[in-house]
Amino acid sequence: MGGGNLGLSDAAGHSSRYAEPYPPAGADPQGECRQILEGLLAPLGNPHTGAIIDELLEEFGGVPAILAAEPSALHACLPEDDGVVGFLVAVRLTMLHSLRTELGQSPILSTSEALTNYLFASMAHNTVEHLRVLFLNSTNRLLRDEVMARGTVNQAPLYPREILKRALEVGATALIIVHNHPSGDPTPCQADVKATAHLVAAARPLEIAVHDHLIVARTGWRSLRAEGLI
Repeated sequence: MGGGNLGLSDAAGHSSRYAEPYPPAGADPQGECRQILEGLLAPLGNPHTGAIIDELLEEFGGVPAILAAEPSALHACLPEDDGVVGFLVAVRLTMLHSLRTELGQSPILSTSEALTNYLFASMAHNTVEHLRVLFLNSTNRLLRDEVMARGTVNQAPLYPREILKRALEVGATALIIVHNHPSGDPTPCQADVKATAHLVAAARPLEIAVHDHLIVARTGWRSLRAEGLI
């Protein structure tokens, strides 16, 4: 909706006005992040909220990265504010639970908006690579969503044996593999393509389909299936 004030009528028929709570998207990203954090943290009543927001923005840059941060990173940034850290972690868990619940309402398509929204929220701003596996049943509904490896800033191990062993344990008949690129560039590298090919070959005799391998980053996402690399 556009900027400016919006008119509402109360129960008595009087007109009330209020200002748009945030600036227009893109007008001042840092200012918008600050206002969002002020509103989010206001109920905590911390007298140092302004300084806390300064620390968070200086360390992480913006709201998405703050909500993606590991609890240990938040504690390192705010060592004397356990209440704020706990609250931010709870907000992140609530957000991911809501997105994951929506994801489970229907069969999963590897490039659906529900899936990419969930993956962006959970992985796009991670500072090291994570390998996530979505285990699906025969109707492509989600059975399990598991992070199976944590790596470094530029690699995470993909072990076909471990992934397929877990698939058999949970009764999965299909997989979607996901990992993030902390660099911000979602372009697949040769190692990504080669590791995926090994997994596809190992899964075939077990009649387990590898639907896709997605790479997510701050700037976007790529599908190996869509690019003809699977």
